Amino acid sequence: MFQATSQLPSTPTEASRREQAPLNSDCVVCGARNPQGLRLRFEQGPDGATASWIPTGQWESFQGTIHGGIVGAVLDEAMSKAIIARNWEAFTAELRIRFRSRVAPGEVLRVRGWVVEKRKRHIRAEAALVTAEGDERAHAWGVFLEPGDEKIA
Repeated sequence: MFQATSQLPSTPTEASRREQAPLNSDCVVCGARNPQGLRLRFEQGPDGATASWIPTGQWESFQGTIHGGIVGAVLDEAMSKAIIARNWEAFTAELRIRFRSRVAPGEVLRVRGWVVEKRKRHIRAEAALVTAEGDERAHAWGVFLEPGDEKIA
């Protein structure tokens, strides 16, 4: 397991790349213009990104359980927002999720994403989905790749 680092600097080149890739206001997780989306509002800072989420029954798989793909999308977005908070642009290359217990409609949740490390074009990040009481419902580990000419290996 990786340990979170305190400050990972960004370079002017990376900041310029970020300006060339505007956020999508139709994003299914965070887009304010997407009427069918989750519309999560993330707060971003040097330690990562956080958002509150109360899932509704429209995202269920089994009755009383939010679909794991939706939970995965929320965790992936939290990690992406943590990366964006550092003025980096990167795409999900790998995503691993540990579901610890079911996520129920109407449950008050908090999602948090953070950057663990950056090596060349690879960025490792993590995210956690927790209840108001602090019980972790799901945890994700991701590897993100900055844009370049090479294919993902």
